[in-house]
Amino acid sequence: MADSHHWTDELRAAITVTDDEGTIIGLNARAIETFAADGGAALIGSSVFDCHPEPARTRTVELYERQQPNHYTIAKNGQRKMIHQMPWYRDGVFAGIVELSVPIPDELPHFDRG
Repeated sequence: MADSHHWTDELRAAITVTDDEGTIIGLNARAIETFAADGGAALIGSSVFDCHPEPARTRTVELYERQQPNHYTIAKNGQRKMIHQMPWYRDGVFAGIVELSVPIPDELPHFDRG
């Protein structure tokens, strides 16, 4: 019998996957929990652009136009997070954006490995 448990189910980071038109096509369990007040799993099939008020909506549209990675930190409800928004591809063609929202501590070590 196949195991239906996916490695993202218990990852302590929220993962949101959209297609090239900004339609949400996947949310892991943490993302569903994070966006519960906005609909949780029911967000699948909706537009990511509709989930953002201005000026974030315009920045999100630009992210799809540029098809380039975007990284930043936020603080929300006392928790700091690193946001990674990265394009994904199918057969070399832009297929959408994957967003990882990773909780980070207030003090984060930095190492130069060069």
